[in-house]
Formats: sequence, structure tokens, C-alpha cells
Amino acid sequence: MRHPLALLIPAFWLAWIIYWFAASLSVKPVRRRESAASRATHVIPLLISAVLLGSPRVAGPLLDGRFMTRSAASFFTGVALVAAGLLFSVAARVYLGGNWSGTVTLKQDHTLTRTGPYRYVRHPIYTGILLAILGSALALAEWRGLVALALVVFAFLRKIRTEEQFMIEQFGEDYERYRREVPALVPGVM
Repeated sequence: MRHPLALLIPAFWLAWIIYWFAASLSVKPVRRRESAASRATHVIPLLISAVLLGSPRVAGPLLDGRFMTRSAASFFTGVALVAAGLLFSVAARVYLGGNWSGTVTLKQDHTLTRTGPYRYVRHPIYTGILLAILGSALALAEWRGLVALALVVFAFLRKIRTEEQFMIEQFGEDYERYRREVPALVPGVM
């Protein structure tokens, strides 16, 4: 039987998914969206990552191996990173409001958000999710967690390129200035 604390990380992710779904019900109408092929290039790696993190039987013996010794310290560090990352992404989602979308879109009456977490990074939702996945990987201490993290990094970097092109087309020099002033994912790193 698993220790009850082992359910912390799945519980955090489940609460986040429930919030994310509920918040998605109050967004602005879409004016322009990326193509289905474009979306697939970041959605498929995200889905593979979710399967790797959530289903050890799928990963196989190589990816189930440990990249570090699992300990209480690594587990609780992972839990803290998951909690911090998911909370940061929720805060960013709140500040983004009706402009949010799971796909790359422009909304009707789209506005450029530069407050809250958007003062520190241009893509704080991605920053928070990456931090949470890093925490999940540390708590697991298995290669599948690091592979999942790498896939999500790839997916988000690809999605950021598309998203920023939409923002430049919509906001022009205002967004270019924002790009020069605020890093994409990691505070203090341009």
C-alpha cells in the first residue's frame, strides 16, 4: 500500500486540472486561432509527458530506472515545487483573465497583460507548469520524469514561437518592447 503522502502530487495536479477546466468556461470569443497541425506539434508532446508522469507501466524498464536516490528530501522538495509551480500558473491565469486559451489564439478585444506574474516573465503559465513538472520528476526520481520535462520544454518553446508571432502581429512595437524588457520563462534570464 502506498503512503498517503504519495497522493499529494496527484491531488495537486487534479485540483489544478479542475480549476483550469472551470476557468476555461469564462474566456473571450476567439478571433483567430493557430491551425490544427500547429497545435498538434505542442499538444502531442504534452500528452506523451502526461502519460509518462502518470503511468509507470507505459514507460518501460529503462525509463522506470532512477536517475537519483529517492529520499524524503527529494520527495518533499518535489512536492514544494509542484505546489509553487501550479500556484504560479494559477496566478498567471487569473491575471490573464478572458484572454486565456489552451491554444494559440487572439481573442476579441485581446489585451496585452503586463501585470502580476507577467511583470517577471512573458509566459508565466508555462514557467509554473515547468516548475511543477520538475517537482514531479524530482519526487519520482525516475528517468521518465526527466524525459517528460524535456518533452514539455520542447512543446512550450515551440508554442512560444507561434504565440509570440501572434502577439507581435496584434500589438506590434508594444509587444516587441515587452519582449526586450521581460524574459520569456525564467526571471532574470533574457
